[in-house]
Amino acid sequence: MNYHFQAHRQVRLNLLEILRSTSQKDLLLIPDGFNNNIYWNIAHTVATQQLLCYYLSGNAFRIDTYWIETYKKGTLPKLDVAQSEVDDLAFLLTETAKILVKDYDAEFFTDYTSYTTSFGLDLKTIQDAIIFNNMHESQHLGYIMAQKRAIMGELY
Repeated sequence: MNYHFQAHRQVRLNLLEILRSTSQKDLLLIPDGFNNNIYWNIAHTVATQQLLCYYLSGNAFRIDTYWIETYKKGTLPKLDVAQSEVDDLAFLLTETAKILVKDYDAEFFTDYTSYTTSFGLDLKTIQDAIIFNNMHESQHLGYIMAQKRAIMGELY
């Protein structure tokens, strides 16, 4: 699983770099042709990791439920996010990646409730969830890159 954790950390570092290098205005802008913004996509990855890994394994979330309820699948993007929330999200991006590894190494995930993703994959173990979560986060990184290009086109 070391490679999968390494991949997870790298996706998170890429997301963190975008979060830190993008103006708050651009983080919250919904470009034409999209139904969410860069900020929602980043926060959604944190919420989804918690649902896929912790909720489906019967464990408590490692983050406040605010993040889950506000950024889970089916939610709408917030357009009025304070800088303090952006800072909190930056912290959560790195910390939840670290905590997942520690919890996995401590054999914290003993049970797992099977789940079929909207992508059409069946998750039957925590290992399946971690691997799928990397795919999911990479997909949202791709959305974010497209949103950044769309925003740049709107600015020039």
